[in-house]
Amino acid sequence: MPTIALVDDDRNILTSVSLSLEAEGYRVQTYTDGAAALDGLKANQPDLAIFDIKMPRMDGMELLRRLRQKSDMPVIFLTSKDEEIDELFGLKMGADDFIRKPFSQRLLVERVKAILRRSAPKEAAGQAKEPEAKALERGALKMDPERHACTWKDLPVTLTVTEFLILQALATRPGVVKSRNALMDAAYDDQVYVDDRTIDSHIKRLRKKFKAVDDDFEMIETLYGVGYRFREA
Repeated sequence: MPTIALVDDDRNILTSVSLSLEAEGYRVQTYTDGAAALDGLKANQPDLAIFDIKMPRMDGMELLRRLRQKSDMPVIFLTSKDEEIDELFGLKMGADDFIRKPFSQRLLVERVKAILRRSAPKEAAGQAKEPEAKALERGALKMDPERHACTWKDLPVTLTVTEFLILQALATRPGVVKSRNALMDAAYDDQVYVDDRTIDSHIKRLRKKFKAVDDDFEMIETLYGVGYRFREA
């Protein structure tokens, strides 16, 4: 029974999200500020944490920074901010995903399920998972699913779980067009609470991250009205 830590100074969100997660069978630890959460997370580390960014005493970014000194557990940020720099900064520090307020409770629950599913194989020793864990190389791109590591021209590119899965789906078969629905299936498994714009947003962030290490990066192509593909070498 996975344990989820929820950190938010809005008690309405704490209550509603806790009820949604508990209805799915998760145990939930709640905290109303980052400072209290830091102590609690050190004493009882959950399987996944959900942090609000704007909180008193210690905000979500600082909480993640301190947490990452000793833990790599998955973290989802809740944010009402529009500035993309906050999101990029959070991802650079090791956040796994962002959900913007106001959000669907069911979307959050499904996102939690997806991240827990994808993080579990890292700790599993069963050989049945080995084929999925093979490293992928496509020219200058290298992806290691087991370590959730990605490099371009040997430079690290920090990706969320969702971005990693989308890129992996594209790079597995260069030149083959993947529709948005196919990319949703690859990134969210059985999640059905996302739309086309969600995939477009992830693709936009993927391109931005790769261009940050190589301004000439043009490997993810858009076929308008069809989908996306990873360019053949």
